[in-house]
Amino acid sequence: LKRAAWLAPAPCRWNSGLPMNIGVLFVPQQEAWVVERMGKFHRILEPGLNFLIPLLDRIRYVQSLKEIVINVPEQSAVTLDNVTLQIDGVLYLRVMDPYKASYGVEDPEYAVTQLAQTTMRSELGKLSLDRVFRERESLNASIVDAINQASDCWGIRCLRYEIKDIHVPPRVKESMQMQVEAERRKRATVLESEGTRESAINVAEGQKQAQILASEAEKAEQINKAAGEANAMLVKARAKAEAIQLLAAALAQQHGNAAASLSVAEQYVNAFSKIAKDSNTVLLPANTGDVTNMVAQALGIYTTLTKPQAVKTQEETPQTHEDSQSPATEVLKAEQGRSS
Repeated sequence: LKRAAWLAPAPCRWNSGLPMNIGVLFVPQQEAWVVERMGKFHRILEPGLNFLIPLLDRIRYVQSLKEIVINVPEQSAVTLDNVTLQIDGVLYLRVMDPYKASYGVEDPEYAVTQLAQTTMRSELGKLSLDRVFRERESLNASIVDAINQASDCWGIRCLRYEIKDIHVPPRVKESMQMQVEAERRKRATVLESEGTRESAINVAEGQKQAQILASEAEKAEQINKAAGEANAMLVKARAKAEAIQLLAAALAQQHGNAAASLSVAEQYVNAFSKIAKDSNTVLLPANTGDVTNMVAQALGIYTTLTKPQAVKTQEETPQTHEDSQSPATEVLKAEQGRSS
């Protein structure tokens, strides 16, 4: 029944439906009529107007030069890893030589179909199940090459062969589905691990850059701080130098020693007024109550320190003894009155 089904569309070449020889014949386009004269091949009629001798010439075969599509029925094949598959396909043929197609084989279409089935079984036996799905194009090309090598003497050329459906046993299909799911889970796990690794690398790189930037910032801060302290020390030194210069200039003027003596006495008295505020242990001289004697001692110390400067000042501007002693006496009287 299957053979009858896929042989039904094929043109019949030997039945009574062949054209009759009436002397004048019109051959349609893309057809070739094979003519026999007295039972022997005579010639092939070309498309268009043709003349034959009635009774002597007979149209024996009508070959269609169009592309013929043949449905290859479903068949079972065993792969290299012993898996039974059900495969069907479609075969595309064309008659290239009407003479060979008529006299080279009894039924060229049936012969090509059987050749396609056997070639498909042999080619599938060389491949594993996974390669059958991946290499369908190469499988089709191999079948076409094998058919063309065998059908060259038949005047038929196979143009294409396409596999329509591949039916896998249910258990094998379930195993394949489980394999696909496992492969997808594996890919997901690998991608997740790669993402975790990339994240850890990015975090480590970020921490490294942060530490580098922090160290550079600390370095810059220390450099700026040192530069600021150096500038501050220079400014203080310059200010102190200027103050010393101004003080020296003031002391060099008239009555400068008296003003310095007054300043020293005030600082001495203020120091005694703040005593015992920062600590409970205090060391005092024996004559603390004698303010005049204390001030005189302070002035004596200052006079001893400033004596060389006073000598120079006297050499430059000589003064009387009464003038130099009178300001000191007034300072002592003022301090006595303040303490009383």
